Amino acid sequence: MRSVDEYTTEFYELLVRNDIEETQDQLVSRYCGGLRTQILDMVNLFDPVTVTEAHQRALQLEKTLSRKSNSGQTLNFGGGMSSRNRASSSSENTGSRPGISASSGSYTGPRNPTNNVQTPRATTGGFRCFGCGETGHRLSECPRPAKRVLFIDPAEFNEEDAEIIEEPQSGAEEVSEELVDGDTGTMLMVRRTYLAPRTGEGEWLRNNIFQSTCTILGKVCRFVIDGGSCENIVSVEAVRKLGVTTEKHPKPYRLAWLQKGGEVTVSQRALISFSMGTNYKDQMWCDVVDMDACHLLLGRPWQYDRKVYHDGFKNTYSFVFHEKKIVLLPSKPSEKIKAHSDTTNLLSYAKFELEIKEVETVYVLMGKETQADMEVPSAAAPLISEFADVFPEELPEGLPPLRDIQHHIDLEPGAMLPNKPHYRMSPTEHEELRRQVEELQSKGHIRESLSPCAVPALLIPKKDGTWRMCVDSRAINKITVRYRFPIPRLDDLLDQLSGAHEFTKLDLKSGYHQIRIRPGDEWKTAFKTREGLYEWLVMPFGLSNAPSTFMRVMNQALRPFIGKFVVVYFDDILIYSANPELHLQHIREVLCVLRREKFVAAAKKCVFMTPKVLFLGYVISGEGLQVDESKIEAVRQWPQPKTITEVRSFHGLASFYRRFIPHFSSIMAPVTECMKGVKFQWTTEAEEGFQQIKEKLTTAPILVLPDFSQPFELHSDASKVGIGAVLSQGGKPVAYFSEKLSGSRVRYSTYDIEFYAVVQAVKHWRHYLFHREFILYTDHDSLRHLHSQEKISSRHASWSAYLQQFTFVLKHKAGVTNRVADALSRRVNLLSTMVVQVPGFNSFRELYDSDPHFSEIMVAVREKKNSEFVLVDGFLFRGNQLCIPECSLRLQIITEIHGEGHVGRDRTLQLVKASYFWPTIRKEVERYVERCRICQVSKGKATNAGLYRPLPIPTQPWTDLSMDFVLGLPRTQRGCDSIYVVVDRFSKMVHFIPCKKTTDAVKVAQLFFREIYRLHGLPSSIVSDRDTRFLSHFWRSLWKMVNTRLDFSSAYHPQTDGQTEVVNRALGDLLRCLVGENVRSWDLKLSQAEFAHNHAVNRSTGFSPFQVVYSLVPRSPIDLIPLPSKTRVHGKAEDFVQGLHEVHKQVQENLLQSVEKYKLAADKKRRHLEFEVGDFVWAVLTKDRFAVGEYNKLAAKKIGPLEIVEKINPNAYRLKLPSHIRTHNVFNVKHLIPFHGDSSDDDTAINSRTNFLQPRENDAADQLALDYLEGWDLKQTK
Repeated sequence: MRSVDEYTTEFYELLVRNDIEETQDQLVSRYCGGLRTQILDMVNLFDPVTVTEAHQRALQLEKTLSRKSNSGQTLNFGGGMSSRNRASSSSENTGSRPGISASSGSYTGPRNPTNNVQTPRATTGGFRCFGCGETGHRLSECPRPAKRVLFIDPAEFNEEDAEIIEEPQSGAEEVSEELVDGDTGTMLMVRRTYLAPRTGEGEWLRNNIFQSTCTILGKVCRFVIDGGSCENIVSVEAVRKLGVTTEKHPKPYRLAWLQKGGEVTVSQRALISFSMGTNYKDQMWCDVVDMDACHLLLGRPWQYDRKVYHDGFKNTYSFVFHEKKIVLLPSKPSEKIKAHSDTTNLLSYAKFELEIKEVETVYVLMGKETQADMEVPSAAAPLISEFADVFPEELPEGLPPLRDIQHHIDLEPGAMLPNKPHYRMSPTEHEELRRQVEELQSKGHIRESLSPCAVPALLIPKKDGTWRMCVDSRAINKITVRYRFPIPRLDDLLDQLSGAHEFTKLDLKSGYHQIRIRPGDEWKTAFKTREGLYEWLVMPFGLSNAPSTFMRVMNQALRPFIGKFVVVYFDDILIYSANPELHLQHIREVLCVLRREKFVAAAKKCVFMTPKVLFLGYVISGEGLQVDESKIEAVRQWPQPKTITEVRSFHGLASFYRRFIPHFSSIMAPVTECMKGVKFQWTTEAEEGFQQIKEKLTTAPILVLPDFSQPFELHSDASKVGIGAVLSQGGKPVAYFSEKLSGSRVRYSTYDIEFYAVVQAVKHWRHYLFHREFILYTDHDSLRHLHSQEKISSRHASWSAYLQQFTFVLKHKAGVTNRVADALSRRVNLLSTMVVQVPGFNSFRELYDSDPHFSEIMVAVREKKNSEFVLVDGFLFRGNQLCIPECSLRLQIITEIHGEGHVGRDRTLQLVKASYFWPTIRKEVERYVERCRICQVSKGKATNAGLYRPLPIPTQPWTDLSMDFVLGLPRTQRGCDSIYVVVDRFSKMVHFIPCKKTTDAVKVAQLFFREIYRLHGLPSSIVSDRDTRFLSHFWRSLWKMVNTRLDFSSAYHPQTDGQTEVVNRALGDLLRCLVGENVRSWDLKLSQAEFAHNHAVNRSTGFSPFQVVYSLVPRSPIDLIPLPSKTRVHGKAEDFVQGLHEVHKQVQENLLQSVEKYKLAADKKRRHLEFEVGDFVWAVLTKDRFAVGEYNKLAAKKIGPLEIVEKINPNAYRLKLPSHIRTHNVFNVKHLIPFHGDSSDDDTAINSRTNFLQPRENDAADQLALDYLEGWDLKQTK
């Protein structure tokens, strides 16, 4: 006989043993199916949604039944009954859920109550809903709505606590009655979410809980009465919006929302005053909870205090308040929706995801932009009715007529015919493509083909959400002979509209499909889909000569009207007239031509007899041109560009309306400069111009259309930045022009710039100014004598010769009055450029000839007798290495490279040799690193103990990882006290991620996926120690789900994960060198430490991690020096890939050799070390030598140099300690390190008079040690 706990333990063991993976509902059904009937019936009342909840309920019920049991025996809760008892048990409870046999883990489904035979699960009748318990359907098909249960956990179910609410006796004292039907007024909105099913008019009382409205602080709020709630609750949103004061809850507890998952801590409460109707005003304490079902929930405390009676049939609540009977009436569902109908409610994506998890079916109403039917003015209605055949709903069946002009496709002689495969598509897209192909085939526009060439078809989305079939004709266009029929200029078309006040726009319906392919050329248009090969009989979209063909057809058909009252731009036909009567006549003439040529128009896209029309991106009216508000809105809402591509997109859209913006080029100049550099840099001037362009487009003026019967006025001006001009008529602008000065023109004199502005403006508007006299205004007084000069320069002569072909009157206009064109000269743009310069780098090449080593090499290179070295712009190179002559620059290079991360000797040498060369480079690097004071103070001494057991060698980067945690660090201002270390065992690349010691398995998994998975994908194996983060059930389940294998290291012997142990030590050394005394800001230095580690050459692989992973060496600050260098970029992609493979192959060989080398070295005995009296050493401070509270992982590990005063034995020495060091003065030899001197004391290179290049002074190391000792002394004194 087993208890609930025993049954639950065996249940989980059987799940794991049988590898059962089911949904939460199925697991709950299995679990509950094994419970005893008495327990099962009571657990089902709570409708548990998780096994944990069902277990808790069963435990509570077990305790209750145990207290009531007189036998005192332990009840049986599954697994202990025989098959016969199980069958009878299931027969007694036909609604029980499927269970699991505790003995074998096999499925035990619901039994047939008549013959006790197990119903096969695979049969249709055996399906049982996990929601309602009925057979014949699944949970996803359950007609019952999702339930929402609010419960407080923990809570004991006790039958003795049940309360019976009696209806008031009829003989009680009579009181007046008030029916409260909910308050009305301004509604306080939290969120509108109704998931209740639709019911009939008479069933809403049966299927809805009690909901109504009350008034809280003058706002109408939604409230619910719930007898199942043990507390009165008010929503957090209502408290916030109403400004209700809250206080700390005297007895905080946790509340679990079953369907939403998770628990909420209830720690606040508020005194809520509310009213219902005219006579009931009350107040009560409510717990503040984040809920969205209502604003106020009245639970058992309110019902108990007010002695409330519930009429279940009418769903009303009644009680006596101040000798008046209050009857609360529920609100109908329609009333609930009506109360919110005037409020716009938006739901965030996160909340929407949460909602769809609660229901099985989600209905989404998607809006679709539609176009209204063609609006026809009454004056044009008879005319449109007469030509109704020109405006059909669909294109006529069959082919269009064979006109004089067809679409010709002439291929280049000898060209190879293309044969491209069809594109793969989703089933939905393929079905849509098949439908459109069948439709085109039924209309006769295409036919099946036997063509030797073919290109694929594809779908592109249209604005209204539908799809348009297109053909990818790029391959056939490459071998097509191009015909250059002129496409009209936009400016020329707009100029023709001068004087018009009535406009009609006709848009042809699928205009390309109304033109035939020349007979015999159909096979050249063949395209393929998954079903077959087809060819066009009408002109499709995408062919290279299609626009020219279409313009030829339209020009031929409408040639008598073009330039008089018709403008044609492809399939857009604009009819313009001066008055309505003439306009109707023009419309008739055009429609007659369309009928004769059998062209049809799209009625929904046509506009008739309007004073303002949108044509080719401009709003055209009798007043002139205006910008299109829809495009201006796009510019106005344009975010700040982040890349050069985004700048180009904005520049293109804004340039379309440049004619509306005075001095557009000058304003846009800083923005244009951002597109010229290799690296994108958004300057303050660019942001200013960006915002000014958006502002000016918002307030763009109306440009009048040019009237060629009136004289033009040209205003020009110039400055050192650019030139500007405006063309006007009658004081109203026609167009603006601007140009930024560049090149030699920036150095023009003021007279030349003003003259140049006049010439450029006249050239730009030559087509306006050539036919008659115009007036030229300028604010430069010298230009008034333009025609009377006797001697002029050659530049002025060419300009004057050009202006002599025009007739104009030159007038002077002061700059104060010439405000329109003068604004350009008032604008100054400051473009800043950052240049990296290092003093001395451009001068040391003069030292080659006097250098004892490089002087002979220079002679050999000049005589071309040495092929190992090369001379580039005066600099000597050895391969890719820049040769450095004997000067202080050598020390500066070593200092700069070593100071990046204070890496070791070998790594520093590799980094220096990667870019520089001189004969004594190894000796000088070793000397500097050995004497680096920061390294001596901050770095520890590693010891090797235990045999080395290597892991298998990986084959490529980021497939085999090792990970660990560095704990016990000082807590930073951002709350981090640990580092999550991930190492690629192939390339040795690392990622250092700050975290907290309390970070659980879920957060660690999130860090891994955010910082590692997004960059490198999933690994195939991970080496980790036995940390609790990795041993949790969630962590192991996560790796099992992503098919990853965990290789756990041996307990207490982390040699298996030696890679992360080494990285952890190196990381500690790097951080100690970088943070100094700011130990609580170590997380800000992790990026620098990570770059230094990944940039340095690894001793095992022979390459830097960056080079192994990316096949390139990243740039460091010293690489920004503008020196000539030989290219390091592979010329071909094949060479790049081959080089990367060679690097990976070499890395594998190096790793194998390194593993063998380290194994031999690690297994040998430790080296012998002995000192003598008078020697100076560094003393390692272990954790036990620090004062309490002083030790942390980033504190300096050594002090010194200290003098040895006594040699006790070869393993123990007495040191002369400073007075402020309060620890024992005897140290073991393993804690002593020889003192080799200090790099800062070496004045040979720094103070040498022969070296004229002096590095900057840097006493950071001395100050670090001094501050550390002073701080130590001060703390010890305190």
